[in-house]
Amino acid sequence: MPETAPAPPTATAEVSAARRWASLAVLSASLLVVTMDLTILNVALPDLAADLRPSATAQLWIVDVYSLALAGLLIPMSALADRWGRKRVLLAGFAVFGGASAAVLLVDSPGEVIAARALLGVGGAMIMPTTLSLLRSVFTDPGERATALGVWAGVSAIGAAVGPIVGGALLEHFSWHAAFLVNVPLMALAVLAGALILPEARDPHPGPWDLPATLLSVGGMVGLVWAVKRFAEETSLLDPLGWLALAAAAVLLTLFVRRCLRAERPLFDVRLFAGRAFTAGVVAALSAMFAMAALLLLLAQWLQLVEGHSPLEAGVHLLPIAGGGLVASLLAPALAKRIGARVVLSGGLAVAGLGAVAIGVVPGDLTYLTAAVAMAMVGAGAGSLAIASAMIMAGSPPERAGSAAAAEETAYDLGTVLGVAVLGSLAAVVYRSHLDLADLRSAGLPAELGAQAEDSLGGAVAVSEAAGLPELATRAAEAFTDSLATASLAGGLVMLAVAVVVHRTAPRDLDITVQQH
Repeated sequence: MPETAPAPPTATAEVSAARRWASLAVLSASLLVVTMDLTILNVALPDLAADLRPSATAQLWIVDVYSLALAGLLIPMSALADRWGRKRVLLAGFAVFGGASAAVLLVDSPGEVIAARALLGVGGAMIMPTTLSLLRSVFTDPGERATALGVWAGVSAIGAAVGPIVGGALLEHFSWHAAFLVNVPLMALAVLAGALILPEARDPHPGPWDLPATLLSVGGMVGLVWAVKRFAEETSLLDPLGWLALAAAAVLLTLFVRRCLRAERPLFDVRLFAGRAFTAGVVAALSAMFAMAALLLLLAQWLQLVEGHSPLEAGVHLLPIAGGGLVASLLAPALAKRIGARVVLSGGLAVAGLGAVAIGVVPGDLTYLTAAVAMAMVGAGAGSLAIASAMIMAGSPPERAGSAAAAEETAYDLGTVLGVAVLGSLAAVVYRSHLDLADLRSAGLPAELGAQAEDSLGGAVAVSEAAGLPELATRAAEAFTDSLATASLAGGLVMLAVAVVVHRTAPRDLDITVQQH
């Protein structure tokens, strides 16, 4: 009789306990590198701009193209991993990310940097959701998986906070290239460790590849993110190009959802949102990143330009976020067993919201002690997202782990973009309205220098030094602190409102140690 062909690996990979936890180490370490890279550029950008002298538009593309590529490709890459193999896509993502990082040795123009950043976004889209879907496949026991997701979430929080520290340390001794090149040996180790340790897993019956759905997804998500960024860059909701892109994105995403609902084996399983636990987890992830991404960016500027810290020192001063996130993410699964997942997740969001509100309402001048306590509380909210991840994974069947991971990572990315755009724009408006330069203009401050000072705190500091106007720097610092307080208050109130929504949406008796599907 002819030999029977071996069955393809399924979404559930039965592996030993030692290999499960070794897999967690590999997946968490790779996620650490990717999340760290998101914030390293904030530190390296000034040196990069001084070396290559990109135009204002090119500089925006250097920053934005990563998130555009990431947003557009998260769903297709997750679907590809379900079909081709999650381990294969992850290892390929490591290779792409490392190769794009090494490519900076060859770039000598802003356009080439933009291309390298776009390729980093492709690699990130292959890595980020696949780490989560592989965790879902490796840890088949929901209780054990909740603990693993706690570690995963803690590492993610650390990566975002450690990025500026690593970037600052590298820039004190090397050029801006080092902020990219540090990824190369780390990705090489990830490929080797992943190939040896990680098991393969895929959807055994994924259905045919849906090219129209892929194009609709990529076009819709890229258009949505671009529109949001466009409104933020123009600091106006009256920009016609922004509205055109937003309308096109709405049409494309509506068609994408309709196509997925009609398909028997869709590219992305929209029906997962019918589950209350799944929906609550995704909403929590999006809203938490909405507030935290903007606060991290504004606090980093406040520490450097108002408090006078170097990039490395500012990174160290941001560590309370990582500390709060690490502690909360490790404690959250055990706490959920005692008082319930719904209470822990909504309570974590409320704690983060109160921390952000504190920056805006504490009387007197903002001090680092107040900021540090607030950062620790916001970090604790980030740590509670381990429960959101557990709810999302418990609310999805194993063969749809790719769709579940894509939904969560898209929520993270979209929340980050929306937060920086909305709260960043709010902060910019408050900064300009509070920066009164009328007397300095009447005393001879040129109009173009006044406009530069009103554009950003960094611009005001540069004008102050060039024109010998220390009073301008003082006023700008006060205006920026006011803008930070207003944006923090707004972000905190949003998180408090979402905490209520999550508490009402998530099932009362939800047990994340029991698989719901």
